[in-house]
Amino acid sequence: MNDTAPDTTLWADLDSPYALQPAQIEAFRRDGCIKLQQVLSPATLAHFGREITQLTIDLNTESRPLEERSTYDRAFLQVMNLWEQSALVARFVMGQRLARIAAELLQVRGVRLYHDQSLYKEPGGGITPAHADQYYWPLASDRTITAWIPLQAVPAEMGPLGFYAGSQGVAFGRDLGISDESEAKISENMARHGFPFEVGPFELGEVSFHLGWTFHKAGANVSDRPRSVMTVIYMDADMRLVPALNAIQANDRDQWCPGAREGEVIATRKNPVIWSR
Repeated sequence: MNDTAPDTTLWADLDSPYALQPAQIEAFRRDGCIKLQQVLSPATLAHFGREITQLTIDLNTESRPLEERSTYDRAFLQVMNLWEQSALVARFVMGQRLARIAAELLQVRGVRLYHDQSLYKEPGGGITPAHADQYYWPLASDRTITAWIPLQAVPAEMGPLGFYAGSQGVAFGRDLGISDESEAKISENMARHGFPFEVGPFELGEVSFHLGWTFHKAGANVSDRPRSVMTVIYMDADMRLVPALNAIQANDRDQWCPGAREGEVIATRKNPVIWSR
């Protein structure tokens, strides 16, 4: 476990409230996604980002060349629940600022952790196909939200995340995992029904939030630099477990909600409440 002496400036950046405006909450309710500027300082991102990126590289098990991987495996290297590997990363994941934003956007009394996930798109890494995250989650309601936190600026050539605004109510495509099929079918359906695809660069300190059922995707990293991103997935503090609909949801249940019972609130040791009113 790697940790450093507390830095009160960084701690305040992680925990102090963010001035979320009513219009932004309404925009999120309508669109199922939002990008917020200056959420975390460059110093905070650099301090915690070094640890997150190094752990992702060290713990990653993918060693094949890009050309030998599937579309899914070319999209990014990923490692989950880094908060369990490092006290420093745990401090980041348990930060009050991001969790409070998540709760206010969801309009719930509080949020607990589902899991964290680092996403490292290598130079030359492929697209992240269109999908909705909640396909993977055995959760009872749509009160789930992902904070997508770039650890550096993400210009267009590095593959920033983009969203189909307003798509969170669309049922088509909810049974498709990340794949060539999901990219083709979901993208075509979104275009046919006129859902705008909103994508653009991320400035350093900009963070996006999206609902579990909002469809989204990212472009390839055609730059010569890696795109390092940390994500934290929050759920309503009162979220209940439901029966798994597929083997992937069963695996998620066992990995991220150990000991939770169907029909009951997911209050396990891996799912602490991070912020509540």
